[in-house]
Amino acid sequence: MAYSNNVMIVRHKLLSKLVELWKDERLESDIDRLPLTLSPRRGKEVVGRCCIHKERAVWKYKTLPLLGFDMQDETDELTPLSDYARKAMARTKEEKENLLCVIDEACTSCVQINYEVSNLCRGCLSRACLSACPKGCISFKKNGQAKINHDECISCGRCHDACPYHSIVYIPVPCEVSCPVGAIHKGEYGIEKIDESKCIYCGACMNACPFGAIFEISQVFDVLQAIRRGEEVVAIVAPAILGQYDAERGEVYGAIKAVGFSDVIEVAQGAMDTVRHEGHELIEKLDSGQAFMTTSCCPAFYEVVNKHAPDLKKYISGSGSPMLYTAQRARAKHPDAKIVFIGPCVAKRKEKRRPEVDVDLVMTFEELASVFKGLEIDLKEQKPFAPEFESVREAHGFAQNGGVMNAVKEYLKSVPETRDRVDRITGEAISALDKKQISKLKVYGKTGKCPVQFIEVMSCPGGCVNGPSAHNDLMGARKQLKRELDLITKTYAQEGEAGGE
Repeated sequence: MAYSNNVMIVRHKLLSKLVELWKDERLESDIDRLPLTLSPRRGKEVVGRCCIHKERAVWKYKTLPLLGFDMQDETDELTPLSDYARKAMARTKEEKENLLCVIDEACTSCVQINYEVSNLCRGCLSRACLSACPKGCISFKKNGQAKINHDECISCGRCHDACPYHSIVYIPVPCEVSCPVGAIHKGEYGIEKIDESKCIYCGACMNACPFGAIFEISQVFDVLQAIRRGEEVVAIVAPAILGQYDAERGEVYGAIKAVGFSDVIEVAQGAMDTVRHEGHELIEKLDSGQAFMTTSCCPAFYEVVNKHAPDLKKYISGSGSPMLYTAQRARAKHPDAKIVFIGPCVAKRKEKRRPEVDVDLVMTFEELASVFKGLEIDLKEQKPFAPEFESVREAHGFAQNGGVMNAVKEYLKSVPETRDRVDRITGEAISALDKKQISKLKVYGKTGKCPVQFIEVMSCPGGCVNGPSAHNDLMGARKQLKRELDLITKTYAQEGEAGGE
């Protein structure tokens, strides 16, 4: 999803510049001048803001979440960025409760009305808009053109549908429209507010905002500072990493090592644990008479069930996620290390806070790309690194929609006791969790009835390769992932039941 528009490019540019200053040990001394450097007074035209001072203010406030803060941490507008940088460099354990924040200086341009009459209105005699309005909000100017009383309008859209000239336009608030659970809305001063009691951390609002006003609270500098302090820091990388960077898998892992990580462990190894548990659990539940079971890997879906569809809880798999199992393996191998999950997902920051998940910090693929650039790490020039354990191809396939279901079925085919019944198990792969999909899942949970026996759910369109904090676009990620998967020869079919160990 990243780099599909200028918002992503700006975010990447800012973080990579901060990492560059950190590398040169100039972060605290030079950060106050960074907004001026990025928006100089001469020779550059300000695009998208009212003036250069507004542009620089936006740069300043977008820097805060990249340092691990948000707008609530500012108690004095005169506090310089260097003070925040100093606190970030000294931070060892403190962690903010919220995972996302809205940059109020950047969130100022979306209108608060949903429907408006454009100058295409012909002032027609039929006045279909007036007849359609259930609240009597339509009146007419002297020239016969319609106008809407927005104090009374309920944004039902009936006037929009009724107008024969399509002169009444729908004006969306992109972040609100993108949210499948209604967790974001305008507050008292027209600034968007995120309701974390509803939020599923799918990240859709973050990439929908045309002004880049919604940010994750980053932990990049917590990771970098731990490395600089000489701590043992281990990276566990999501399967979707195979589709993110224009380099071979070993080169990408070598680049991660060059950042300063002491080891790189593939979360695909934990995916094999998830597959084994989910495979046997599916058979047991179907044999017990349960109509269907869903996967449990996607943390955004997990939040949907917890916050919006509690009736689904008994149908969701009780198996742990690949991140959970990989973290357990990483802790056994490196008992004193800081474990850092690297993936494409905002919701993993929430999963990391579950008491059973032994992960210390979370980075995203987008952030990792900025770190590579800021540290001047060329992936093609790195010594390739091979993880100690080689996972099966199907486990790496978790990165794309349909991958979990395929892996579970292939595993069950490798087990003699279940081999003959796999083809009779019906399934459905859901990706792009929108309002319609969530409503459908709610019905399955309430009624206990479902047209299939096994449902794979992924929040992001196309799966994890297209996560909200991915580095590559969906088409490029799919092509890159396929190339890398084709190079992996180890499969469940070859390994037999031992492949699940």
